[in-house]
Amino acid sequence: MATLTLIIFTSILAFSLYAVLRRRRRRNKQQTPLPPGPRPWPIVGNLPQLGPKPHQSMAALARVHGPLMHLKMGFAHVVVAASAGAAEQFLKVHDANFSSRPPNSGAKHVAYNYQDMVFAPYGPRWRLLRKISALHMFSGKALDDCRHIREEEVGILARALIEAGARQTRVSLGQMLSVCATNALARVTLGKRVVGHGCGGGDEKAEEFKAMVVELMVLSGVFNIGDFIPALDGLDLQGVVAKMKRLHTRFDAFLSALLEERKIDGSSQQELDSVVGQNRLVTESDLAQLTFLQAIIKETFRLHPSTPLSLPRIAQESCEVNGYFIPKGSTLLVNVWAIARDPNVWSDPLEFKPERFLAGGERPNADIRGNDFEVIPFGAGRRICAGMSLGIRMVQLLTASLIHAFDFELANGQSAETLNMEEAYGLTLQRAEPLVVNPKPRLATHVY
Repeated sequence: MATLTLIIFTSILAFSLYAVLRRRRRRNKQQTPLPPGPRPWPIVGNLPQLGPKPHQSMAALARVHGPLMHLKMGFAHVVVAASAGAAEQFLKVHDANFSSRPPNSGAKHVAYNYQDMVFAPYGPRWRLLRKISALHMFSGKALDDCRHIREEEVGILARALIEAGARQTRVSLGQMLSVCATNALARVTLGKRVVGHGCGGGDEKAEEFKAMVVELMVLSGVFNIGDFIPALDGLDLQGVVAKMKRLHTRFDAFLSALLEERKIDGSSQQELDSVVGQNRLVTESDLAQLTFLQAIIKETFRLHPSTPLSLPRIAQESCEVNGYFIPKGSTLLVNVWAIARDPNVWSDPLEFKPERFLAGGERPNADIRGNDFEVIPFGAGRRICAGMSLGIRMVQLLTASLIHAFDFELANGQSAETLNMEEAYGLTLQRAEPLVVNPKPRLATHVY
C-alpha cells in the first residue's frame, strides 16, 4: 500500500513539474527560441533516444537537428555542442558561465560529496585544488622530476612482455598498460607500486583493480534517471547509486592510455630506429623528435577520444548562444567524439590517417591541448583536464616504447580486418572486447 501511494504521489508530482516547465519553455520561446532538438517524450524526455552509446546517438541526432541541439532529459534542459564552432562558443566565449558542474549521483558517492577536483563545483575550493595540482603534480618541473619513474615503469612493462613472448603466452595488452600507468602514477602520489608482482604483469589484485576502474567509468557515464527526474532519485531505478556506494570505499586512481588499436605501418618504427637506434629503449627526451609518432597519437586521440562526451557543465546564468536561449541550470555536453569526426572539417573522417597532422596535411599545426576546437580530447577552458600534460607524456612514451621494442600479432588467429573494434560506453571509452596479442621483441635481449 505504501509503495502504491508513493508511485501515485510521484506521478502527480512529475506531471505537475512537467506542466510548469512546459509553460516556462513557451515563455522562453516567445523571447528567444531554445536550440532545435527532437520532440521529448512525456516525463522522461529524450532519455529513451540515447541508447547504450549516447555519444553516437547524439551525433546522429545532431545531423538532423544541427550542431547546437536542445534535449530534455527528464525535467532537465540539456544542450549539446556537436561542432567545433558550437564548442568554442561554450568553452571559450561563455566559459565563465559554464565553469561549474551539475549535481550527479555518481560523483556524490565516489567523489566524497563533490569534494574532488573533477566534480567539485566552481569556487574557492576548486581553484585551490587546481592550483595545488598545477604546481606540485602537473607543472613542467614536477613532470620532469618524475620522468625517471615513468621510464622505469615502461622498462618493467617491456621486460614483462619479453618474458611473455619467450613463453609464447598471449597477453591482455590493456591490462598490462593499466598496470604500468597505475604504478607510475602511484609511485608519484603514494611512493610505491600498488598492483602487479613487480614484474610488469598482472595478478589477481591487478585484475580486480582494472575491473573496478572499468566499472567506475561505466557507472560514471550512465545517464542516471534520478539526476534528471528528482522525484525518482530515491528509487534508484537503475541501481546506479547502490553500485556507486559499493565502489566508494575502493581505490580510484586512474590513467587511461589509448594504445589498444593502432594501425601502424613500418614508418613509425623506421623513425624510431633513426632517432633512438636499436641499442637502447626510448626515453622522454626522444619524444620531441618523433614527428610521425606525434601524428599517430593525435590521430588516435581524434578517432578515439578517451572521454567521448565532455564531463557535464552547468549554466550558472541564462545566456544566448548563436541566437538561441540557454536557460539557467541547463546541462552542457560537448560531443567530443562527433566533433572529431565532422565531415565538414575532416576529409575521410572515419579513416585512420596520421599524415593529416604532418607537414602538407590538412591539419599540420593542430593542437590537442584545448586551443583548436576541432580536436579537444582533454576538453578546453577552465575545466580542461588537469592531468593533460601527464597523460600526453605517458601515452607518448608508452606508444613509442611499444612500437620501437616490439612487433605484435593478434591472438587467436585474428587479423586487422576481423578484429572487433566496438566501443563500450562509459565516462571513458573502453574496448568492448580486450585486445589480446602475442608480443615479439625486435631489439637485442640486452637492450631490455
